[in-house]
Amino acid sequence: MIEHDTTAHQTTAHETTHRTTTGGRAGHRTGRTLLGASLAAGLTLALAGAGTAQAAGSAARSTPTCAASALKATFGERLGGGMNHQGVVLRLRNLSGSSCDLRGFPGLGLEDAAHRTLPSHTAWGDTWYVKDPGKKTLTLKDGESAEAVLAWTHANTGTSEAVHASALRITPPASTAYKTLAFPEWVDHGDLTVTALARHITVTG
Repeated sequence: MIEHDTTAHQTTAHETTHRTTTGGRAGHRTGRTLLGASLAAGLTLALAGAGTAQAAGSAARSTPTCAASALKATFGERLGGGMNHQGVVLRLRNLSGSSCDLRGFPGLGLEDAAHRTLPSHTAWGDTWYVKDPGKKTLTLKDGESAEAVLAWTHANTGTSEAVHASALRITPPASTAYKTLAFPEWVDHGDLTVTALARHITVTG
């Protein structure tokens, strides 16, 4: 009985609507046209917005992180100073043929002449020469470089208090592979400090 009553009520409502629209068919059609146009316009704008957001997201993801194999590591300016301080500017140059991103600090390690790992510890941040520039995402075009300042002391040269290195292992941010440069240096306790990578770091001291 409940279903029968509901059906009957729906039939009556349908008939009422039919009678109402029969007398104003042109207006009803116009209303449908305007409503359809509005819905179509709204759908077009929504799809356009979604497409724009998707394109922006794809663009943001299109620049890969620089792989170690895409980078060339070199030493730049050598840095001296009193109190047995020593340092050097480290450069990583993108030679991949396309743009890639670098962000953060390079990993460092000391090696002997046979490329065996030596005891060492790397501190990230300020060095004796410059303040840390902070972590920034650097998009390097092909041929462009990023810099960091590497520093250490050598007060205990020739003693057991210093590590005698032959090479420096450099691991780019977000990488597990590394580059190796000749590094014939005495490093107190194997302790190194290095700044985050930046476009350019000016050493004034």
